[in-house]
Amino acid sequence: MLKSCAYCGGIHKHGQRCPSKPAATKKTTYIDRFRWSRAWKSKRAYIADRDKHLCQVCLRNLHNTQIQYNFIDLEVHHIEPIADAWDKRLDDDNLISLCRYHHELAEKGLITKDKLKNIIRESTPGVLD
Repeated sequence: MLKSCAYCGGIHKHGQRCPSKPAATKKTTYIDRFRWSRAWKSKRAYIADRDKHLCQVCLRNLHNTQIQYNFIDLEVHHIEPIADAWDKRLDDDNLISLCRYHHELAEKGLITKDKLKNIIRESTPGVLD
């Protein structure tokens, strides 16, 4: 069976690799392996439970909140990035539950690390003391 090639525009047999197809460049990193680990999955579930499965920024009506009690698309955010602070990757005081919108703002630096740490401090006394 023949099919048209999206890479060179020619016709190849089904299953034949086109020489014009670029080689995959993404390599699995130690951060990828960490994100697939049982330790991370367990910690992520713990942090979501700690934060009552709610975005902590939305809960406080900060940074253009649309829904105050937002539990949609909840993600756990590393305040200090894994690549910069490997030893803090599983610390409770470095993790916070955020919706996708606020997670992107935090990744871009539009929500400061200090503000996120203050949210953790006020919601879980004793964590950062």
